Amino acid sequence: MCVPTTTSSSSPKLAKCDEWIKTYDHDAFTADMKKLGDELEKNQGEADVRHLNKMIMWSNICGLVGMLTMGLGVGIIPVVGLSTFTFSRWTMIAHHTCHGGYDKCHPNKKRWNRFKFAVGSLWTRMCDWFDWMMPEAWNVEHNNRHHYCLSELEDPDLVENNLVELRDLPIPAFMKWLALPFITTTWKWFYYAPNTYKELKLAKWRKEGKQIPEGVTPSDAVTMRSLVFSGTPFYSLTEFFTIVMGPYLIAHFFLFPFHFLCLGSFWELGTICTFLL
Repeated sequence: MCVPTTTSSSSPKLAKCDEWIKTYDHDAFTADMKKLGDELEKNQGEADVRHLNKMIMWSNICGLVGMLTMGLGVGIIPVVGLSTFTFSRWTMIAHHTCHGGYDKCHPNKKRWNRFKFAVGSLWTRMCDWFDWMMPEAWNVEHNNRHHYCLSELEDPDLVENNLVELRDLPIPAFMKWLALPFITTTWKWFYYAPNTYKELKLAKWRKEGKQIPEGVTPSDAVTMRSLVFSGTPFYSLTEFFTIVMGPYLIAHFFLFPFHFLCLGSFWELGTICTFLL
């Protein structure tokens, strides 16, 4: 893991626990997976659509509960409600749909399809899956780059590679652990949003045959820090804010809480604090 492939013709010595690889039948495994995939695909139908609708219902209920209680002050109910709505909208609804899980079983092909869901316009993004990252960018980063390069250097979600700078810092280990609270609470907008957009732009560059500038390593993550202080050849900070981060930031933290101003500053403050949490 995190080790570049070698061009040496000599086979590496396998550890005892890995010796099974010598007799591993790749063709038989491929055939088994293909057979299993075909069987599972045939079993798709109305039950899957009902499950999706149930997940949407519970997700929307969580969001509704969070929105109705968030102006009352900072509390566990609105925080859990809104965070569960946001999380489930991504991991239970968007993730499965963008993987094509409902392409062949859902009757509404114009929406519940990997090439239609949350893409094409800001309005579609807001209705289907509104989050820090751009859905089109996530589709490339996750469906293509991540799943086809699992645990390799080209995997954009390889934590070992993305945190190499922190790991190599000449400071005591306990100081590195102190960075974890910041990383775990900001990673989606600090790392994931800019890096998924980088993968989208990189995919377009490769499709157009555009050369990667000298000195640029495509596998290096683009974060808000690198974007602000050193920039990236793939896109500008203005482009990123206008297309990816800005719409969600403005709508989520400014436009929506603005409606609570008519109820007083207490409601406004409670709403903003809830959203931040």
